[in-house]
Amino acid sequence: MSRGLNKVMIIGHLGRDPEMRYTPSGKPVTTFPVATSRTWNSVDGERHTETEWFNVVAWGQLAEICKQYLAKGQQVYVEGRLQTRRWEDSEGVKHVTVEIVASEMMMLGDRRDVNQAVETALSEEETDEEYPF
Repeated sequence: MSRGLNKVMIIGHLGRDPEMRYTPSGKPVTTFPVATSRTWNSVDGERHTETEWFNVVAWGQLAEICKQYLAKGQQVYVEGRLQTRRWEDSEGVKHVTVEIVASEMMMLGDRRDVNQAVETALSEEETDEEYPF
């Protein structure tokens, strides 16, 4: 069997609000960092915590949903694949980054947190129109 598998599943909290931009062809892309933590006790009973940060990239309709409904601090499940990007900046310095290209996203945590994120998104869309009632 010569097939490979590139699949990542994480549950963590957003480190900042998602940022959305558009490619020259008009396709939306949203990026956001997610922190996952693990805790363990050492042999001497000392408690340790380790946090790993992941850069997440979402494309198309998923990008729009992430931008609209996710916010800093919110817990999220992300499923996708790992992608390595390499580039050279204007000063000739080479850079490498590994990111998760999301194929699935699920908002987690307290329903009130989700409702608050939705209400915030909706309130940003409100206008200053006067209502006749």
